[in-house]
Amino acid sequence: MTSLPPQPLSPLDGRYAAAVGSLADYLSEAGLNRARVEVEVEWIIALTDRSLFGSSPLSDEQKTQLRGLYRDFGQAEIDWLAAKEAVTRHDVKAVEYLVRDRLSALGLDAIAELTHFACTSEDINSASYALTVKRAVENVWLPKLHAVIDALGDLAREHRDAPMLSRTHGQPATPSTMGKEIAVFAWRLARVAKQIEGGEYLAKFSGATGTWSAHLAAEPDVDWPELSRSFIEGLGIDFNVLTTQIESHDWQVELYDRVRHAGGILHNLATDVWTYISLGFFAQIPVAGATGSSTMPHKINPIRFENAEANLEISGGLFSTLAQTLVTSRMQRDLTDSTTQRNIGVAFGHSLLALDNLQRGLTEISLSRDVLLADLDANWEVLAEAIQTVVRAEIAAGRSRITDPYALLKDLTRGRRVGGPELAEFVRGLDIGDAAKERLLALTPAGYAGLADDLVSRLG
Repeated sequence: MTSLPPQPLSPLDGRYAAAVGSLADYLSEAGLNRARVEVEVEWIIALTDRSLFGSSPLSDEQKTQLRGLYRDFGQAEIDWLAAKEAVTRHDVKAVEYLVRDRLSALGLDAIAELTHFACTSEDINSASYALTVKRAVENVWLPKLHAVIDALGDLAREHRDAPMLSRTHGQPATPSTMGKEIAVFAWRLARVAKQIEGGEYLAKFSGATGTWSAHLAAEPDVDWPELSRSFIEGLGIDFNVLTTQIESHDWQVELYDRVRHAGGILHNLATDVWTYISLGFFAQIPVAGATGSSTMPHKINPIRFENAEANLEISGGLFSTLAQTLVTSRMQRDLTDSTTQRNIGVAFGHSLLALDNLQRGLTEISLSRDVLLADLDANWEVLAEAIQTVVRAEIAAGRSRITDPYALLKDLTRGRRVGGPELAEFVRGLDIGDAAKERLLALTPAGYAGLADDLVSRLG
């Protein structure tokens, strides 16, 4: 058997590339290297702005040219770095050599020794990961999450008055509305999204073991912690002053746990909508040309929700592993985080793919209100809760001498279907006031959804 031509090993880079490719701008190897060049360049500018070590501030034109190294980062730089790393066997050192090479081309050899000055690789890496993850979350992942939340909000408002039979423990229960049930997911997700938006993206910039030792040896009169803070915050990320050789990754643990939490809610959404489809509550809108089954022509499979469910399980597992691994580093540094962090993009990729499927799936379903009403009409026994509660109120008010209303309704309804006429006959025979009796006789399963309609307004 002959070997295939080179193929993507991951479906994220093949079958699903169109859905998740935007993450590659940030979380690919090339995206990480571009950020590394950015950090190296901005550190040179920070040092020269302060005229340290005999340097002078660069002109605006020189700064623009220097920043072009990362702003115009492309295939030529990717190839250059690959060739250099094959020799250095060190990715960050290859980036340093790239910057030095480009400084020479720009006629800035005089400041070449300020490249990677007093830095350990993890100074560059921690800042680069903070930048790339923050940008991926803020520019790609969160907008897609909000698109799903918005789609849920639209569905909730559209179906806020569509009564449906609830199922607790899989059994008929007090009715709600489909809009309110959808709104619950939008509400949950919006809360977690807010937590993610408020998270920190931390970097360190304090040398080989977090002590600024080399910095002080080179220039003891500089407030290096303050300079490092100013530099890191100037990049638009947050500063961690107390670290080992590496930034401790706690911010990553917090972020990935929250993203995994959002994924759990989304997984719950996917399985619930799948179940509503199986019950006939939602009909799937046929997509022209699509095939549901290779042998059963009638089928429209809920593939969007099944795809989302599976990819959320994959991403959740990866985020859990990332959080579990990154929280620990032996003494001042080990390399377990290095290979682990290379999978950040994979975890976000599967999560983004799930979000994309959910967003699309929510536009491909139509509520079958007639099915909801038929389901309600077949389960009048759910009004037992209302009846026993009203009777209890009547007893408390001195208008009834019934001794155990719960047991009375339990005997009538538990484990058996009770139709509307039978329930009405039962209500007419109750020892309660006329107003309460009329209120119960007017009640139907479809009209017993409480404040479900109004609760949707809480979404804003």
